Amino acid sequence: MRDAQNDMTVSDLGAGQPAALPIPFREFVGLMAILMAMTALSIDIMLPALPEIGAVFGITNANDRQLVVGSYFLGLAVGQLFWGPVSDRFGRKAPLMVGLSIFVAATMAATAAGSFKALLVARLVQGFGGAAARTISTAIIRDLFAGRQMAKVMSTVMMIFIVVPILAPSVGQAAISFGSWVNAFYVLLLVGSIAAVWAALRLPETSAARIATHGAPLSLTAGLRLVLGSPATRTYALAAGLTFGCLVTYISSAQQVFVDIYGLGRAFPVAFGSVACGIALASFTNARLVQRLGMRRLSHTALVGFLGVSLVLAAISTVTRPPFLVVWLALVVCFYLFGLMQSNFNAIAMHPVGQAAGTASSLLGFSTTAIGAILGGTIARQFNGTVLPMALGFAALSLCALIAVTAYEGLNGLFRGE
Repeated sequence: MRDAQNDMTVSDLGAGQPAALPIPFREFVGLMAILMAMTALSIDIMLPALPEIGAVFGITNANDRQLVVGSYFLGLAVGQLFWGPVSDRFGRKAPLMVGLSIFVAATMAATAAGSFKALLVARLVQGFGGAAARTISTAIIRDLFAGRQMAKVMSTVMMIFIVVPILAPSVGQAAISFGSWVNAFYVLLLVGSIAAVWAALRLPETSAARIATHGAPLSLTAGLRLVLGSPATRTYALAAGLTFGCLVTYISSAQQVFVDIYGLGRAFPVAFGSVACGIALASFTNARLVQRLGMRRLSHTALVGFLGVSLVLAAISTVTRPPFLVVWLALVVCFYLFGLMQSNFNAIAMHPVGQAAGTASSLLGFSTTAIGAILGGTIARQFNGTVLPMALGFAALSLCALIAVTAYEGLNGLFRGE
């Protein structure tokens, strides 16, 4: 049965909102953006602090410092598996508030960590709590929008969200320059508290909109059966996880690539943020083109382009150390294409499973994060003083994603305008 939200016009998204949304559309987008951005902020703000954390806790292997990032991703993956089904059964808002409370408490614990192990445990719990914001915000958007409309809303959210990875390393570097690595967690504590208060005061419960469109929530078993039984959801969850692995590889390796190889030092946040601008531009592009060109045509074309750029960078890196500008430009292009892929892959995966949006968001988030964290983290730990492992990793992951999508869509269906 066709979703009622599919009948909304493009102007509806900019000029108004669904009847179930009693806050202005711009405020809704802003709140969804800050909830989704908490994950990016929690990861990227720590990057400038990794050398100091390693020195304070006596971590001599630079690759082991990446566990500060990896432990958060692990908690995020497990948390996403939990929060979605809970929000399907008990509504969106109450589980979200519990998750934000866990995030704030774990952040406070991280500021008092007396050992590297204690810090990693705090980061694990922090990721678990933060997963509620990431998972439930996606489910809320799916409660209210579907298909290309959801892709458009997600892209609009992403345009705001992407400011975070652009600015987070600079904010982290500024914070630790006024004290120590602990200050980065105080910033997270402030942002988490703001998000919790804003959501508590202004976020509506969207369960009624979901029930009106899709009927009563399914049981956990029925929801799992619906989600796992959808070939489109399975395929695009896998593709999203593989391409997300490229982002994890980059985030985990960025400090070593920009600082250890190219000696950027304190200019690292500028280089890191400028690469993230590629994703911001992609979100802007996608929000304007997805209605006309379709999710598949945009995302599949981007996937092929991503593979091509990765192979070129890998080929250059095999014979020489590429100039910094070559690597930087390749990364900007790659993550522009990544931005075109990811929001559309998620929208395609979520489209058939609106009746179990929380469970679907949970499984999609878990699989994306778990696949990306495991594969991306493994690739990042192969860092050997060159960009070759990263370039080869990008190529391998995007090739596997292309094979998965082609196996489902067929060659003739790769560039159809849907």
